[in-house]
Amino acid sequence: MKIGIFNETDIDLKKEIKILKKVLKKGLEIENISKCEFNVIIVRNDYIHELNKKYRGKDSDTDVITFALEDDKTFNPEERVLGDIYISIDKVYSQALEYNHSIIREFAFLGVHGLLHLLGYDHLDKESEKIMFALQDRILDEVGITK
Repeated sequence: MKIGIFNETDIDLKKEIKILKKVLKKGLEIENISKCEFNVIIVRNDYIHELNKKYRGKDSDTDVITFALEDDKTFNPEERVLGDIYISIDKVYSQALEYNHSIIREFAFLGVHGLLHLLGYDHLDKESEKIMFALQDRILDEVGITK
């Protein structure tokens, strides 16, 4: 598996990125995916705001946005190229404070949330939200990241 993590900010995130990789690998393990490739790009609010406006038509910041390459459900199980996850580091900090989480927990949560979107999970209704959020919690718990 190939997980590219690119820090496009001026913030030193070595510790956070190390934990993020561990969490993402656990998510793939739980989903029984061993051969795949995707990227995580860490950006500031202004950049993710522009992505959200351009690609989703929403003129606002967001915490995480994904660009899945398997949206049509056709993929090669031997060489899955999942897509890209963009995470706003500014939202990580503000939401950690808002939800009374550690920075690590919020960062890992957003990474897992993005990964699950790349894998086809969503939270458009109560049932799909229940499934996706339970899986997010399981992944974080198995790596020892709690609220």
